[in-house]
Amino acid sequence: MGQGGVAMHFLILQAIFTIANTALANYQGFNYAAQGNNYASFHNQFSLSRSLSESGTFSSARLYTMIQEGTDTSVIEAIPAAKATQTKLLLGLWASVDADSFSKELHALNSAMNTYGQDLRDIVIGISVGSEDLYRSSVLGASKDSGAGQDISVLLGYIQQVRDKLKHSVLHDIPVGHVDTLDAYTNHTNSQILEAVDFIGLNIFPYFNQDQATSVDAAADSFWKAYESMLPLSLGKPVWITETGWPTVDPSKIGGASPGVENAAKYWSKVACELQARCINFWWYILADPAQM
Repeated sequence: MGQGGVAMHFLILQAIFTIANTALANYQGFNYAAQGNNYASFHNQFSLSRSLSESGTFSSARLYTMIQEGTDTSVIEAIPAAKATQTKLLLGLWASVDADSFSKELHALNSAMNTYGQDLRDIVIGISVGSEDLYRSSVLGASKDSGAGQDISVLLGYIQQVRDKLKHSVLHDIPVGHVDTLDAYTNHTNSQILEAVDFIGLNIFPYFNQDQATSVDAAADSFWKAYESMLPLSLGKPVWITETGWPTVDPSKIGGASPGVENAAKYWSKVACELQARCINFWWYILADPAQM
């Protein structure tokens, strides 16, 4: 999921969800790719997200990169859009790249800190180094043609580079984490990642689990089993749900779980509402397909 995009449409429709209007302490929102977005589109989407509930519950955004699309090292325009809309950000640095390319992510991070200073500190709740890099580099990820991943040793080095960059900066006390799948975290060869981070970003998509029952009810049960199985491995660190969702349309789907608005609504009611109740940070995938914006 995420930076590389998917050939599916996840659409959260206000009409199909009952949105809790109680202001909760945790962060809730959606994922936003850099592709196809600029200041105006980020601003529009952040405003739309807030409008889904009267209390502005969905006021957080997760990003995958620090770099604005179409530029070499310019700061992603989601940051000024978040500042303007009072949106809390889970920043991301794309890590499935070589050292030279990652240095550009670091450059953009440094530029953002220098440009926005305390205003940036006021809206950033965490920084994720990478997204599903270990999954994509695994045998399972390779078998599904999921794209380039990253070696654990390189990823650990990138995390340390981010920590070094944050020292004595305006973001010095912001938690640094990583986002990946349960399979990646439970692989013993990746155990060092759990020690290296302040929080664990976990992506769970029962829809794509071909080994489970196809009903959306079973999918919700599968989600919570996956989440709860992560907790004993977390070393007491917070586990944030960085991606989950259910597709309304999937042209490539043959058999298995069924996409659709009704099932998306059911999955939301069984997963998102419970995440709210448990005060677990989560970012749904995704607010709207770019064609809808």
